[in-house]
Amino acid sequence: MKSYDHLYIDGKWVKPAQGGTFATIDPSNEAVITQVAAATASDVDLAVKAARKAFDDGPWPQMSGAERAVVLRRIAAGIRERLEVLAELEVRDNGKPLPEAQWDISDTAGCFDFYADLAEGLDAGQEQRVNLPDNRFTCIARKEAVGVAGAIIPWNFPMLMAAWKVAPALAAGCSMVLKPSELTPLTALELAAIAHDSGLPAGVLNVVTGLGPDAGAPLSEHPGIDKLAFTGSVPTGSKIMQAAARDIKNISLELGGKSPFIIFDDSDIEAAVEWIMFGIFWNQGQVCSATSRVLVQRNLYEPLLKRLVEVTSKLSIGDGLKDGVLLGPLVSSGQYDKILQAIARGQEEGATLLYGGTKPSHCESGYFITPAIFADVPVDSWIWNEEIFGPVVCVRPFDEEVEALKGANDSRFGLAAAVMSKDLERAERVARRLRAGIVWINCSQPTFTEAPWGGYKQSGIGRELGEWGLNNYLETKQITRYDSEKPWGWYIK
Repeated sequence: MKSYDHLYIDGKWVKPAQGGTFATIDPSNEAVITQVAAATASDVDLAVKAARKAFDDGPWPQMSGAERAVVLRRIAAGIRERLEVLAELEVRDNGKPLPEAQWDISDTAGCFDFYADLAEGLDAGQEQRVNLPDNRFTCIARKEAVGVAGAIIPWNFPMLMAAWKVAPALAAGCSMVLKPSELTPLTALELAAIAHDSGLPAGVLNVVTGLGPDAGAPLSEHPGIDKLAFTGSVPTGSKIMQAAARDIKNISLELGGKSPFIIFDDSDIEAAVEWIMFGIFWNQGQVCSATSRVLVQRNLYEPLLKRLVEVTSKLSIGDGLKDGVLLGPLVSSGQYDKILQAIARGQEEGATLLYGGTKPSHCESGYFITPAIFADVPVDSWIWNEEIFGPVVCVRPFDEEVEALKGANDSRFGLAAAVMSKDLERAERVARRLRAGIVWINCSQPTFTEAPWGGYKQSGIGRELGEWGLNNYLETKQITRYDSEKPWGWYIK
């Protein structure tokens, strides 16, 4: 295992000021993978100053979009060249099955290519003429980089979440300080190495690994940051929003969810079961958009539950590097304990545990858990209303469409939702009434770089991906010019 005990600041690999490290753990066997550099406030300050200098005095913001696109495509190519290595590293650090990790890394490269295209498009679309009612003036609206961005990313899709923030920020001409989760820091450091080898100017991307209170908090509070982008839990998002408020920072927040999945009784039962499972068991259910609340029309309720248990019981659970594994371990011991507590609470609250919720008998070590299926979940129960962030699905019956919509929308979250029906007119109607930023019809969880991503209500502020993700890192400037040869004549006649 190569060394990861350096931070990437101002185009150089540097030891943390206090020389500290922390262990990153393989969740499949609870063994230490390696020691990682532990940044503190002084390191964050150096990184922000480097990013500030790169933005204020460096070439990157002044380059054309086409010039920035060249570097972004080199980064994409570098990721693809190392896809297998990066995917295996992601499995060891996060625990997800290898095919999922390979998919993630491929999407990471695609994200950089996509924003390279948008960077090129900025050259023609950066300025727009504004029609004014007074012909003595001309006006343009101009898009410009927001400045220095701070990004704090989660552990569930480590490298992909980095790309969702780094790629559009660089495309816009920003510089950035990236703080990955302390649970999964390795691929963020690999991204820094790839960016460095791709010719990214010094200071444009800085990566500081460390614990949340020691590195994340100083980054969110730093006065040199112009924009904060965070993906993670609602409580942490709230703290970041409060920190940003002190300096009136531009922020975008992608937070938690408790996403509903409405399934009407004309749905194909095999398709419904498959999409339920993909919606909540993908990445061990550690997905903010996971459709963890399933509402099934009553005629289909019992047969669907029976089939769901049958198929779930056959899922292969184990080390993500082994062939055929579809469910890896949870990311950490802390996450494992939280899921077990949530399952116990669900039983205490009167929900029926049909299957799972225990450690598989063949897994002596590692943070493994059999996916849990709850039926007849009370609407006022904690597990129906709060994000569990694990492979735990809650199922309830409904009779009429209006009842399903009310149950689906009755949540403080609004990240995602799904609806399944052979009646496409009904499905489209329901989709438009669901209060969520992302709605899937006859599927759950497919995500495309081209489409906007973000939520309503307490699920966040702003949008990532697509052109909306680029706009996250742009400010709009008005430039108005007086063209008349006649004097203004207000004070001087």
